[in-house]
Amino acid sequence: MGAPDIVDRCIKEGINIIAITDHNAAKNSLAVKKAASGTGVEVIFGLEVQSVEDVHVLCYFEEWKETAEFETWVWDHLPPVDNIPEKFGMQLIIDERNRIKGQESKFLLQGITKTADEIIHKAKTLGGVCVLAHIDREAFSYMSVLGFLPDDLEVDAVEVSKYLTKAEALDWKRKVKGRPVIRSSDAHRLSDLKKEHATPVLLESPTLEEIVMAFRGASGRKVLWP
Repeated sequence: MGAPDIVDRCIKEGINIIAITDHNAAKNSLAVKKAASGTGVEVIFGLEVQSVEDVHVLCYFEEWKETAEFETWVWDHLPPVDNIPEKFGMQLIIDERNRIKGQESKFLLQGITKTADEIIHKAKTLGGVCVLAHIDREAFSYMSVLGFLPDDLEVDAVEVSKYLTKAEALDWKRKVKGRPVIRSSDAHRLSDLKKEHATPVLLESPTLEEIVMAFRGASGRKVLWP
């Protein structure tokens, strides 16, 4: 998926805020942010980080400086395994016009040497927002791998898979002790990026700060699903 293609798809679907969370990498979120300039689509920087236990954690940031610092920390703890493009595909870095700037040489589809809790803590120290990815899945989710959510875990919300019904999502909300529940497209191709898979939220403006306020139900902001 190219940067302007993602933006065009958001406009077509009526999606006005989107987070770009590549696996253990953030550089392409900057390309999409630039591509969206002036379009009315707000882009949030982020990464989907895989822990040493094989748990996926979504980490979002308001500013590129903190995003880049966090990505560097992730890469400092990524095992020295090279990508094999012929087997796993090219890991391209693009700009806002889809021009190829380079390739990532390290294999990104692997866990870093830090636990999920450590990833969350590091993101939080940089002002990040953390969401446990696809909590309902049998693989790569905090619940399936580690068994339960500690009461003091510093996550802002949990994500469930896009195909869950409202009733199923509410059941998960009970399981995670009332933590905010969202759904996302988890799109790996443009056709997966649909408004019906997004989470409607009531905000004053499309920013990460406002989304956190919606998670907390603060000052009239709220998550409208499930």
